[in-house]
Amino acid sequence: MNDLFIIDSHCHLDALDYETRHKNVDEVIENAKKRGVQHILSVCTTLGRFEAMKQLTAHRNDVSLSCGVHPLNVEEEPFDYEKLWQYAQDPKVVAIGETGLDYHYTPETKALQQQLFAQQIEVANKVNKPLIIHTRSARQDTMDMLEQHGAEKCGGVLHCFTEDYAMAKRALDIGFYISISGIITFRNAEELRDVARKIPLDRLLIETDSPYLAPIPYRGKPNQPAYVRETCEYVATLKGVSTEEFARITTQNVQNLFKINL
Repeated sequence: MNDLFIIDSHCHLDALDYETRHKNVDEVIENAKKRGVQHILSVCTTLGRFEAMKQLTAHRNDVSLSCGVHPLNVEEEPFDYEKLWQYAQDPKVVAIGETGLDYHYTPETKALQQQLFAQQIEVANKVNKPLIIHTRSARQDTMDMLEQHGAEKCGGVLHCFTEDYAMAKRALDIGFYISISGIITFRNAEELRDVARKIPLDRLLIETDSPYLAPIPYRGKPNQPAYVRETCEYVATLKGVSTEEFARITTQNVQNLFKINL
């Protein structure tokens, strides 16, 4: 079972339920390893929670981190550019984000979202670490800002991709990667499956976004890194390659993008 080498390229280890569902973070990671998931990227959504997330996984060398401010969290605390710059220097931090634009849930913070997004692109370029992008109901502005602020220099990934192929193509054209979550297994995700079929294998990542968006057959339950195995198997079939080959390719893609040596 665990001769695979899969990477969960996006999850929120600090948001999992350690009260009733998991004993601790080590149990979560061991569950994942039993299913071939050998490395995890735990993604930050506010700078105020970064230190706690770092401490949670400080004893693990099989977890990498990101730091940034999610567009839905821009009003949670005042943005501290210096703090982001400082955190971004940490050797365990391999990416800036997640950042981006979300006009679906909070269109009223659009101006602030754009301001913080621009600043996070700037930091990513300064430290030469890629961006992890969240985008929802903001296709045009997300891509315009990435292009206008020179994000092709640092590169990045559109995570948990649910947009159209035109947006994927714009991202691919500036050297970005596309990450697929468990949503692709949902019955109503045919458009996303069509997009995934068109994306080159060497630009695909897979993720759980746990504790959210568990793939079938776990849909409706809390997600965890172990379940990226289902997404790996599903997308491999979609792309017409073996699970082993797809795991190998997406692991290499993670290493190429985030400069992780495994």
